[in-house]
Amino acid sequence: MAKSPKKRVLIFIVAYHAESTIASVLSRIPASLNETYDVDILIIDDSSRDLTFAKSHEAVSHAGIPFDVRILFNPVNQGYGGNQKLGYRYAIEHGYDYVALLHGDGQYAPECLPDLLGAFAEGDPAAVYGSRMLQPAGALRGGMPLYKYVGNKILTWTQNRLLRSRLSEFHSGYRLYSVDALRSVPFERNSNDFHFDTEIIIQLMFFAKREIRELPIPTYYGDEICRVNGLSYALNVIISTLKARLQELGIFYDRRYDCAPVALEHYTPKFEYPSTHTYAYRLVPEHSRVLDIGCAGGYMAAALKERKACYVTGIDAFPLEEGVRLDEFYLRDLNQGLDGLPVADQDIVLMLDVIEHLASPERFLDQLHESLAAKPGIPIIISTANIGFIIPRLMLLLGQFNYGKRGILDVTHTRLFTFSSFRRCLEQSGFHVLEMKAVPGPFPLALGDRPLSRFLLGVNQFLIRISRGLFGYQIFARITPRPTVAYLLEAAHAESARKVRALESVS
Repeated sequence: MAKSPKKRVLIFIVAYHAESTIASVLSRIPASLNETYDVDILIIDDSSRDLTFAKSHEAVSHAGIPFDVRILFNPVNQGYGGNQKLGYRYAIEHGYDYVALLHGDGQYAPECLPDLLGAFAEGDPAAVYGSRMLQPAGALRGGMPLYKYVGNKILTWTQNRLLRSRLSEFHSGYRLYSVDALRSVPFERNSNDFHFDTEIIIQLMFFAKREIRELPIPTYYGDEICRVNGLSYALNVIISTLKARLQELGIFYDRRYDCAPVALEHYTPKFEYPSTHTYAYRLVPEHSRVLDIGCAGGYMAAALKERKACYVTGIDAFPLEEGVRLDEFYLRDLNQGLDGLPVADQDIVLMLDVIEHLASPERFLDQLHESLAAKPGIPIIISTANIGFIIPRLMLLLGQFNYGKRGILDVTHTRLFTFSSFRRCLEQSGFHVLEMKAVPGPFPLALGDRPLSRFLLGVNQFLIRISRGLFGYQIFARITPRPTVAYLLEAAHAESARKVRALESVS
């Protein structure tokens, strides 16, 4: 049986003013790695003003390093994060399987590389980190200053709370990555500063949902110069972590964190708390014929069919979710209009969170009104996001306006409304607004169905009584089409003819 080819490993050494330590780091990389892996070394000197580049070449020439070594020099300093970007791009372009990050100052022990690389053989982790905090007080025994130890612990605890993670340390620089995992995240958009390390953790673990594994490593602090401004670093780390949490909640958006796996479902059903789904479900009569325009996977339509015995016709630009069955389904981009669809053959029409996705809501509503000319009394239930909600207002006050993956400022939203502009749009398209009310924010969806989210939901409902325009997350409306002018003119002709006949019969 042929042996499996060796995995290709790039040992990537970031170096800056490391003339006194680089040779030692190279000599300490275990030669035994060649028995298991196909290993190369890449050193990138980040525009050092000392002899780091020359000493690296000298070490390779005279120390008998048993690996192929490539040494590069940045003509312009790229920063700690910027230098990592170059190394990871190199690993991707040259087809390596794993890349191991070492520091040229010798702070992390190269002797641990076999154990750390071996962790990739168990499961499919995106990264393996060497942690100085897994062994109680080990970091302090290794010479980590107390203030750094305490700061590391506080920052890691805070980040774990915000990200719902359980890493023992967010701030170790000893990291090994699967190159396939690096391809899956936009690490090149990250900071060039030291909090690059936090941002790539967030990308891999929090959004891409990839595993990060930790193994204990010894701590070594020598006479190397610390180039990290502790307060600035801590502030950047907290800001990056908060942004990630806000992005998950749909409040903030940053392209660097836009790396979550593409979900199969476009929307999540919201039947367990006050929402557009629960409001609409209550209003649909049993055994009615329902047209669900923009049925988004078919969850609402399927519930009406199964629980209320409705005959449901769905229309959407995407196929139904697997296992969802409706009586009729039409695959249609609604921007193409409603021609050929059974709009007038219904008892009730649903348009939940659809109108904001259309290129021209007015044109679509005009066509819907025309399609229902023969049924002027048919009830229509329609909802949309409220751009006047307090969160977008506060963001604008702070100079922020970010589209996101979901929420009011979903990147797929093309038109946004307030209560007054939505009413005006509906009325000018020929609809009579019977009811318009505010829907609270989906706190159980964002935070999980827990006491805190239920409490916030109750507070939101109370605040809506004070100002629906300020505290309504969505706008929910019941409307019905007014008769078209053409319909009224035809009715006038018919009524006139009837009256003429009545007069003639009398005479």
